[in-house]
Amino acid sequence: MSTKKDYEDIPGTFIFDADRGREGYQLNRFCISLRLQKNRDEFNAGEEAYLDKYPMTAEQREAVLKREWNEMLALGGNIYYTSKLAANDGINFQELAGIMTGMGREAYRKMMLEGGRSPEGNRYKHEWDERGEN
Repeated sequence: MSTKKDYEDIPGTFIFDADRGREGYQLNRFCISLRLQKNRDEFNAGEEAYLDKYPMTAEQREAVLKREWNEMLALGGNIYYTSKLAANDGINFQELAGIMTGMGREAYRKMMLEGGRSPEGNRYKHEWDERGEN
């Protein structure tokens, strides 16, 4: 990414902004291609050959092949596009969130039904002054 941004230090969060969008362009093109059955069939018949159509970085390609969901986001993937790959693998969005949080499906579901994750420990790491400026 080109410049350091204040919001980059939110624990466990990858903000999808213009820089990350540019970085993940080919990764996201691949993922969104899976919305079509003919592309899913081709991908499932030979993942590496299908990925050759999209000039991703080596790290992005490896993250796709290993299904490293959080790494895909760190490398510019958009959650709504990467979830197309998960759906292709038979993973629904709730299951994907459980995997990505390390909680598993049932614990994630329970947490969400109980009101979601506490904001404690999930905010900016840097200090703010009394005016809300750092």
